[in-house]
Amino acid sequence: MLDRTQLIEAELDTLYLISQILNSTHDLHAKLQAVLELLHKRSGMRSGMITLKEIESNSLIVSVVHTDASSPLKQPIRYQSGEGLMGAILDAGSTLVVEKVADEPRFLGRLGLYDPELPFIGSPIYIEQGDTIGVLAAQPDNSLFLGERARFLEMIANLIAQSVKVLRVIERKQLHLQSERDQLKQALIKNYRFENIIGHSPPMLKVFDLIRQVAKWNTTVLVRGESGTGKEVVANAIHFNSGCASGPFLKLNCAALPDTLLESELFGHEKGAFSGAISQRKGRFELANNGTLFLDEIGEISASFQAKLLRVLQEGEFERVGGSQTIKVNVRIIAATNRNLEEEVTQGKFREDLYYRLNVMPIHMPALRDRSEDIPELSEFLLRRISEQQGGRPLEIKESAIRILMKHDWPGNVRELANCLERAAIMSPNGSIDRDVMVNTGLENVVAQAGLNAKPQKLPSVDFNDENLDDRERVIAALEQSGWVQAKAARLLNMTPRQIAYRISTLDITMKQI
Repeated sequence: MLDRTQLIEAELDTLYLISQILNSTHDLHAKLQAVLELLHKRSGMRSGMITLKEIESNSLIVSVVHTDASSPLKQPIRYQSGEGLMGAILDAGSTLVVEKVADEPRFLGRLGLYDPELPFIGSPIYIEQGDTIGVLAAQPDNSLFLGERARFLEMIANLIAQSVKVLRVIERKQLHLQSERDQLKQALIKNYRFENIIGHSPPMLKVFDLIRQVAKWNTTVLVRGESGTGKEVVANAIHFNSGCASGPFLKLNCAALPDTLLESELFGHEKGAFSGAISQRKGRFELANNGTLFLDEIGEISASFQAKLLRVLQEGEFERVGGSQTIKVNVRIIAATNRNLEEEVTQGKFREDLYYRLNVMPIHMPALRDRSEDIPELSEFLLRRISEQQGGRPLEIKESAIRILMKHDWPGNVRELANCLERAAIMSPNGSIDRDVMVNTGLENVVAQAGLNAKPQKLPSVDFNDENLDDRERVIAALEQSGWVQAKAARLLNMTPRQIAYRISTLDITMKQI
């Protein structure tokens, strides 16, 4: 039989081993099971039991039990607040020592494990005073040194509490991140629904129909079109309306990186594969597994890299840079280019086999000049976005400004339109964008062309103080000189906009509409 010194030494040794178990990388259930096994084997604390509080029901549920039998508990056992010894310890928040189980009326014996002739000790597991999250209980194999054994059990309960606390903090963070991720995914899906892509012109209706069809299948898509036409928007719409919408969606601009970096970025690399590769790194293909990878500017990759890309597109497998292990992935590819790939294939600049592998389902994005009827709706949409960027500032666009926008041929397409409207919003002090504001956005020639119904031309200067000019001729000359922009004509005549508007009305001058 152990004396007090031997008992304390055994307990210290057990505490050390338990601390190692609780600091291991195993899951919580395995850790707690190992703690109870140590208590049984090294400290004579038999039939250990750990109950943890359910957050939803506020009741204790038996999480782990150490028994000599091999079969686990067949069904969960719960203790309500104040019910039995477990409930009493939960309520009191303090250790309870029973010298003989048979003499304790509150003992329920639901597990059928405990010897009625031996003592029983239960200690609360609490994160902080008043916040009890569970109970650690065991039955000493004799009645000696119950006080020391109770303090020993309290120490272990405190160690368990720290592990549970850390785990629950991590679980809360994970739940928060999962909730945030789900909200962001829902927002993305909402933003990229088909009805949120702007345009009702015949070319865009054809694009919508193709997107709806291709989104159903895991087909490779090649989005064609000039720069700024919205190829990335199409890629977003395809992914978030497809069966892999819940999977990852990664993007890469192939023109932004040289071959060496492009290979590492797409395929990843092993530690030491090259100077600076201090650790293993997964590439975009691996990270996009069971999702979508959008490869923008695919026509910019070199001939040598085209062969490497062809293999992963055909076989769905590759090796990391510096590695020998073949990695298989299931990735939906959406590529985009503004180049004439057919011409480049003819010239030998682009591999014919890669072209056919990419061009399974082509979608041609129309230039903005080919769908000018979408400009009013696009302008309203872009202004709402600009308004949000400017802190919710009210912005509106007048019909006179829309007519000017529809006259421009937009070589930069939607991107140029967005930049133009942002400039107009900045130049408009009251948030109202009209024809006069458009003069200051870089579309002066368009305003002049629309006003004169001819190509912009440099008009001869006019002396507005010439006595040979009557009032009507003077106002018309100023309007022609300013491209039929009333505000500019008013400045030429040293008038206010209100005064020139009155003169135009009284002199019966027909304004040239834009």
